[in-house]
Amino acid sequence: MDGTDVEQVTLALLDAANDKDPEVQEQVRKSMLTLGKQQPDRVLAMCQDYLLKHPKLVVGHRVVILQTIELIASCKIEEISSPRIKNIISLASDEMTRSKEVIPDWQQAASNILVAVGNKHINDIMEEILNKFQPGVLPHFFVVQTLANLSDSNVYGMVPFLNAILGTMLPMLSMAKQDNMKWVFSSALCHFSDSILEYLANLDKAPDPTVRKDTFSSEIYAAFEILFNNWLQSRESKLRLTVAEAVGSMCHLMASDKLEEQIPKLIPAILSLYKKNNEHYIISKSLCQVLDASVNMGSRVLETQLDSLLFALHQQVSAPTDYNNPPTVKNHNEVLRCFSLLANSFPDRMVMFVLQKLENSNERSRMGSLAVLRHLINSTTSTMESKKLLILASIRQPMADHSNKVKKRVVQVISAMAHHGYLELEGGELLVRFIVQHCALPDTHQRGERPTDPEEVTNESLRTMCDNTLHLLTTTVGRLADVLWPKLLFYLTPSQYSNATTPLCKSLIVLGNKKKTNQEPSFNINFTQEVNLPSPQTLMIRLLVNAAFPLSSRGHGAPSLSLLQILSVNIHPNTEILWDKEIPPLLSVLEESTAQSLDKRQWDEKLLKFLSKTLVTIDDDKWVCKLAAEATRYISTYNNALEEKSFLYQCIGVTLQQCFNKELVKKQLQEVLLTARHNDAVEREGVAMGIGLCANSHLEGTLAKLDEFGKSDAFKKSPSIFNLLKDRNDVEVEKVKSTLILCYGQVALNAPPEKILNRIDQDILRCISKHFNTKDLTMKLSLIQSVGLIAKAISECVKKQGYVFSRKQELIAIMLDFIKAEPADSLRTPVRHLVMTTCANLIPLDPALSENESFDLLKVCVNSVFSLPPETHTPEKIKEEDLLDPKKRKALYRDTLAALQELLKSVLAKDPTPDGLQNVFKHIESWLSSGQDHERERAVTATAHIMSYYLDNLTVKNMVSFHNLGALLGRLSPRCSDPRPAVRTAAIECIYTLLYIQLRYEGFSLDYKDEAVDSLLHLRDQLENPDHSVLYKTCSDLTKVMSKRLPQQQLTTLVFMLFEGLVDSQTNCCRASSVVLNTLLKNRGGGLQDLVPEMLEVLHVRLQSITDEQVRVAVGQTVLILASQHLQTVINTLVNQPLPFDSWTSEMWMALGADPIVANQIIEMVMEKLLIMAPYVDRKESMIRGGMTKVATNQPLAMTCGLKELLLNGQSQEPAVSQFPQLFSCLTVRLGASVGVSAPKDNHIKNIASVHVAGVAADALRILLARAQLDDVMKRLDEDNAWDAMREANTHVTGVTLLARAMAKHAGPRLPSIVECLCPSLNNIYECQRITVTAFFSELLNHHVVTELILIDVLMNNMMERISDPCCTVRMLAVRGLGNIAVGSPEKVNKYAKELLAAMSSGMEEKDDPGKLITLEAMSGLSKVLLHLDKKNVHLLVVYIFMKIKPFLESENDEIRCAAIYLMGNLSKFGSGEPVFKDQIHNVLVSLLLHLVDPNPQVVKACKYAMRVCAPVVGSEKITTMFQNHLHVDKSLHYGEFINDLTKYLIEDFSGMLNFYHISVIQFFKSNWSEVRAGAAMFIGFLLGNLPEEHLSHLNMGTITKGLVMLLQDPDPVVRVKAAEAMGRFH
Repeated sequence: MDGTDVEQVTLALLDAANDKDPEVQEQVRKSMLTLGKQQPDRVLAMCQDYLLKHPKLVVGHRVVILQTIELIASCKIEEISSPRIKNIISLASDEMTRSKEVIPDWQQAASNILVAVGNKHINDIMEEILNKFQPGVLPHFFVVQTLANLSDSNVYGMVPFLNAILGTMLPMLSMAKQDNMKWVFSSALCHFSDSILEYLANLDKAPDPTVRKDTFSSEIYAAFEILFNNWLQSRESKLRLTVAEAVGSMCHLMASDKLEEQIPKLIPAILSLYKKNNEHYIISKSLCQVLDASVNMGSRVLETQLDSLLFALHQQVSAPTDYNNPPTVKNHNEVLRCFSLLANSFPDRMVMFVLQKLENSNERSRMGSLAVLRHLINSTTSTMESKKLLILASIRQPMADHSNKVKKRVVQVISAMAHHGYLELEGGELLVRFIVQHCALPDTHQRGERPTDPEEVTNESLRTMCDNTLHLLTTTVGRLADVLWPKLLFYLTPSQYSNATTPLCKSLIVLGNKKKTNQEPSFNINFTQEVNLPSPQTLMIRLLVNAAFPLSSRGHGAPSLSLLQILSVNIHPNTEILWDKEIPPLLSVLEESTAQSLDKRQWDEKLLKFLSKTLVTIDDDKWVCKLAAEATRYISTYNNALEEKSFLYQCIGVTLQQCFNKELVKKQLQEVLLTARHNDAVEREGVAMGIGLCANSHLEGTLAKLDEFGKSDAFKKSPSIFNLLKDRNDVEVEKVKSTLILCYGQVALNAPPEKILNRIDQDILRCISKHFNTKDLTMKLSLIQSVGLIAKAISECVKKQGYVFSRKQELIAIMLDFIKAEPADSLRTPVRHLVMTTCANLIPLDPALSENESFDLLKVCVNSVFSLPPETHTPEKIKEEDLLDPKKRKALYRDTLAALQELLKSVLAKDPTPDGLQNVFKHIESWLSSGQDHERERAVTATAHIMSYYLDNLTVKNMVSFHNLGALLGRLSPRCSDPRPAVRTAAIECIYTLLYIQLRYEGFSLDYKDEAVDSLLHLRDQLENPDHSVLYKTCSDLTKVMSKRLPQQQLTTLVFMLFEGLVDSQTNCCRASSVVLNTLLKNRGGGLQDLVPEMLEVLHVRLQSITDEQVRVAVGQTVLILASQHLQTVINTLVNQPLPFDSWTSEMWMALGADPIVANQIIEMVMEKLLIMAPYVDRKESMIRGGMTKVATNQPLAMTCGLKELLLNGQSQEPAVSQFPQLFSCLTVRLGASVGVSAPKDNHIKNIASVHVAGVAADALRILLARAQLDDVMKRLDEDNAWDAMREANTHVTGVTLLARAMAKHAGPRLPSIVECLCPSLNNIYECQRITVTAFFSELLNHHVVTELILIDVLMNNMMERISDPCCTVRMLAVRGLGNIAVGSPEKVNKYAKELLAAMSSGMEEKDDPGKLITLEAMSGLSKVLLHLDKKNVHLLVVYIFMKIKPFLESENDEIRCAAIYLMGNLSKFGSGEPVFKDQIHNVLVSLLLHLVDPNPQVVKACKYAMRVCAPVVGSEKITTMFQNHLHVDKSLHYGEFINDLTKYLIEDFSGMLNFYHISVIQFFKSNWSEVRAGAAMFIGFLLGNLPEEHLSHLNMGTITKGLVMLLQDPDPVVRVKAAEAMGRFH
């Protein structure tokens, strides 16, 4: 290649090196580097010349060129000639020092060149640099900097020069006045020292192994003096730090005596820097080097500096370390290294210092001391051995620190101590206690957002750390096993460690398992010898109570049980076998449970059973008595955990059951009753349950104890000072009495049935009845509960023996008085639910209640509960403190309602007859239609429960009529549509139950299943869906079931109840009433002739006043019964309703679709009218503007609207389907005639314009398709948004095409009749209708189905006729249709070859073709047709067509470009073997190749296709294979690689055409598309890169160079990048 071309290109690149776009700049550098690697000398020469010729170049530009020189020099240093090297050195040296000012970017770039060259040519470099480094003259900043960098990058080359350099440099140091010069000298000295040290460390590899440290000592010392004495005091902190760094490095090279001499001054000087600078890392690093050098030479003076050193280092180590800021972390580590160095030389002083510092309570100081201590324990093991006890004693002070940050460091130190054998020593157990204490930390309660401290340690994170430490000590430090086992057991029982239970148990489990498996004797614990350990009984109780609350204290339940299992032998030898069997199933229950799913009551019962079995198995009265006594003593530890305490009382009860020592039992009961805190409800309940459980084995003793306790001093009011304090004793006494009352109830419930009946009156009721007149709430609640428990106990006993409970009525009356005393407007106490539960327990007992007693009971209870405000309601008058928390309130409401239901059931159980049911229902009935949601919900739910209960307990002895069925159904059926889902569901359950009750009364057997009634259960699920249509359907289905099962005599009652339902307080229930009414009349109306006139009148009046849509629809359906007899009148009336129809009219139309016969008549009538009436009239837009607008005619529009509404009714399916082809064609043509038409304006009617004329037709067509169940067609059209397209004038054709496509694909068999119906419209006078039908037919030809249906000739003939239609759009669609035959019915193409070619050719020459749409269709069509034409039909036209389409290849219109390329591809098969055609292909090949990067993806696809099919014609096997392998439409193409390979093959196979090719490509340098310009640059680049020397003559390099230089200035950066890349291939 001509040298001048390379030079021109390099020059252009040098010019562009400072391009404003960073990517271009990057590519220019790469290309220069590429050229430079190929011809280093030449390119370096040009760079050099360029810089010399442009002395005023901006710095940025110079820098890029210098960086390029550096890169070329680094890569190709071996290949650059010696003269060139010298030139570069002098250029770089000149650039570096030309300006006396320091200009960092520029001079650094030049310096880098010298460093790069210096790696190979150090002598040449030194010769040049030392010229500028003359004695007595202060050198340029960058000369010194370059020397420093050279000493780094070429240690072995530079060190031999350093002695001389240092000699020259020393006098200069005193001349340096500027800080930056001092800085650069200091930096250089630091680098030099480091290089010398590296050289000395690797003497075996060094060129001169005789070099020794003392070679440099005197110069280094001289420099040290200046730096240390003069510069270290500078005000500039950057300089001070660099000097300090240098001094640190220099120390190692100084003579020992000099260093020793300097230490007393040096160390204080470095330490003083800490105060003056913020960046401490460099100071610490320097200090570390000084200490290292001093320690290495065995300095004696160092000890004198120790105090100040330790003080300063301690300050440093105490500074915060921020892990997001690496220098602080590095500094911390350097400081710790300093401590290690000192510890090796002065271990005693060091440890004393750290331990003294630990006494300082300052947080930061302590953290620092602990960090050092940990470091020393870990890193200097041998020196610390003798200090262990001292350290153990000293760590106690920081252990008492309150700061979590300090504690965290303490834990780290303890962990280190554990690994080094400290914990086994005396005092080690305190460290273990510290860890356990912090495993028990509570959660941090953070109030508000505080600024975050990066070092903050929350309780949670400290606790987790301690958990992990305890685990680690247990598992990894083997020798600690005997320190931890069994001592850790001590921490399980004190309550302050309860939060540590989980980690403690886990550790003990690991230790115990290990010892047990290895059969170590120490596994067996001697509880008497071991000091401080809890007894086995206390341990067992503690772990059992833990297990009862498995999720408390971080989930301690499972670990506690597992530990209990391991400890079995240690607790009692008899337990092992039982526990191995019983505990694993308990653990499985916990594993499978969550907080929500665990049934607490069941779980407690399981554990109490487990305890009971254990005690039986232990079978050792003395042990059990001790357990009872210890458990009782242990009660007080649970004073802050009442739930746990309550469970403990139950455990005591179970234990006392197994105690045979009666005195002990009495003593423990006395203890429990005296120490209990009676003020708390949970505790009272717990005490009572415990005492009740005890009574199971000791009834006499327990009753005696309770009697004695009742008479004791606890109940006597003693006159005391307390009486002045609002009678405090009184309150206490009431609470104690409450406990006692509850105890009696629990005793009754738990005592053996055979013993209790005769004690109830004399012992139990006698003791509690004296308290019935109390006003105290606590006592009230206890009394109610107790009476309930007694009633329960009696009913259990009554199963085995008869008993008349004479005090029943008296007790019920007392209970009701309790309810009446409650405030009616709020629910704050459990009185209601406890009273009702108790009454429900009392009712079954004999004697029975009278009717009045029963009525009062129900009235009081029902009204008291139903009238409560909703659960979420908050009364205004209530004080804050009286409010219940939402959870408690929710539970209270739930329990109260449940208790009422139980009560109703127990009343009903006494009289399970229709009258008995009515007696209960009448109390609920009025609440069913309440205006309050919550009241209705309560009423219906209660009804559902009693109905269900009634059915379950129904026994029909003789045929009784269920006389209240109609009334009950009438009340309940409207509720099936209540707005409240719970009401709906309950109502349908009621009806289901009522109908089954009716069936049972009709004599059906118990197990009889009625399919109709059972279907109601399915309906119930649907009612959860609030969708109106679902509710509507459900009510209707429900009525059908009811009407099937309803006796005739009940019908009238039901109907009139439903009329009341139409004015229900809830709209939804009005709807339900109307639906039920309608359905009922349809099914059973025959028997109600007399009511018809009355009903119609009601409907007529209602229709105008009912605002609810759904009720109106239901009424509209009723109207249909009338309409079916007077069709014409109804239709005429509806058509003349104002447009757009209001919802009432629309619903009327829709209702008419419900009857297929009526609907069929209407459809025929509408189609006939639409066919003969004008769809629109042309009106002037306005007098002023002129211009015509299309306005729809009124009647056809109204009919289309009506037809749309009618088709909306699902019932219209049958008539719609039977007339589908006619109706489809009619609506399609109507749609064509409606596009762009506006609605008629009528001055009397407002809003008329809101009718979208085409929209109505489109909607009707859409509904028709749905009615014809063409779901696939619908789905397709919806996905394609075809409906929106059909409605609007500008997208109508697209929409109709989509419609035809969907019909052809998914509704083929329907097409013949549709085509037949549509054909006449092609000759219609309305252009719009011709367009619609032509578009529809045109798309049909795209599908083979028309050939299968023998429609092809009809459609083709129609298209041929339309080719000469006066309307441009129709002609375009006709051409499109003719082209489509190639896709739809390719086998027919040759049959119509002549007509097709003629039509397409004339299409491509169409003159009256705005937007070239017909041309585009003709090209696309011809493309498709060519694929199937025989060669003989096309042969003569190939070149003619080719010439016609070539101009379109560069068309601005993407679609035309695309179509032309496809057509070219399709022509190729007709030209194979024709030399003329091959030339044509080569003519356009470049264009196709470059359009592979066309901005339009469709054009790219077209190019790939065309090139793949033209490949065989190109005349090169390699290119053919390549096109066919790489140009797949769906695969991405790596364009660069592709063009690169292609140019290789072009050079190989068509070297003669290279001139033609490159000239063609260069023409595209001016293309309109930047992508194509970039592609052209790439093409040329690869062509050049792959071109052998001998072919260079084929190319006009001058033109190429000129072109690329031009592209390098292109406005688009991508083009500039590619041009620069291409230039990189000029070599």
